[in-house]
Amino acid sequence: MAKRARRETEIFSISFLDCITCGLGSVVLLLVLSNIRTPSIEQSEEDLQEQLLSLQDELIEIEGQADILNRELKAKQEQLSEEKRRIARLQGDLSEIRGKYNASKQEADVANQLEGRLASAQQTMTEEMKRLLGQGFRRKKDDAIGGIPVDSEYIIFIIDTSGSMFNYVWPMMLAKVEETLNVYPQVKGFQIMNDEGTYMFSGYRGKWIPDTPSQRRTVIDRLRTWNAFSNSSPIEGIVEAIRTYYSKDKKISLYVFGDEFTGSSIDSVVKGVDIINREDATGERRVRIHAIGFPVRPDAPQYTSIRFATLMRILCQRNGGSFVGLDDPQRGGPRIRIGDNNAVPRPIDESAGEPVSQGSSPALGSHRPPVAPALATDPSS
Repeated sequence: MAKRARRETEIFSISFLDCITCGLGSVVLLLVLSNIRTPSIEQSEEDLQEQLLSLQDELIEIEGQADILNRELKAKQEQLSEEKRRIARLQGDLSEIRGKYNASKQEADVANQLEGRLASAQQTMTEEMKRLLGQGFRRKKDDAIGGIPVDSEYIIFIIDTSGSMFNYVWPMMLAKVEETLNVYPQVKGFQIMNDEGTYMFSGYRGKWIPDTPSQRRTVIDRLRTWNAFSNSSPIEGIVEAIRTYYSKDKKISLYVFGDEFTGSSIDSVVKGVDIINREDATGERRVRIHAIGFPVRPDAPQYTSIRFATLMRILCQRNGGSFVGLDDPQRGGPRIRIGDNNAVPRPIDESAGEPVSQGSSPALGSHRPPVAPALATDPSS
């Protein structure tokens, strides 16, 4: 039997190629479907994630700060509303106070005018009073209304140096200063200042000027040309004198020389002096306050002069002193000289003035201090 010829095996048959192709295709498919990432892309995504987290944290922090600021804003708004309500209340109180002040100021002006008129009326003796008192009537020499207590060891002159004084009555003022010094033959010390509290001798500020004849002459000579600024209100000088020189072991008298009061209120000055020149346990004031009122020009308004007279009469009465008002020497009438005990009316032949009013109060307490000789006046006054 003849042998069959063997079939030759083909290595690269159709089936083998199919298998190979399918395998390669599956590998390609796996590569396409698999998530293959490069390291740089992964790092970039991580950075973005960190930035996102950081921004979220910042957002949370900003939201917290916003809440805090909103709470603070609300608190400030509430505080602003409260301040506005407070301002409204204060404005209401201010309006009420202004109304009361205007009313009291008007009342004070009326009272000042009435007091001035009363003072002027008291200065004039009617014919009926002269008839009742008699032609030979004289005040007693030791009457406090007609004299000046001289129990003080120290004296302070407070002089109005305004233009109305310096240009019109300055020679008369010099004469009255000299006469007042003559009433005190010897004191332990004295001082000169104006109504503003400005010292004539700045080197003696806070100290006493020694009382010697040469010092008295120097003071009078210096006064002739002393013209410091003045607002015609004695309260500053009175306060400066009492605050600087008051001492429990010293008896001090203040002499206020002036012609006008231009301050806003007499009552406020009186109350201010009462506070600083208060009474002690025995009822005595710290210092005595005397005053001399000088005339103003006849063609000048008399209102401020009347206010000065009213103010100083009240201060002298409340502070154990005496007030003397002088008339214009050009208008005639009797002369007055401080300390002249036997003076009689005579024609005017020197530069001084006529008394138009005298007022004082005796010392507080039962003890009556020694009194200077009575001021020379008309016997019928």
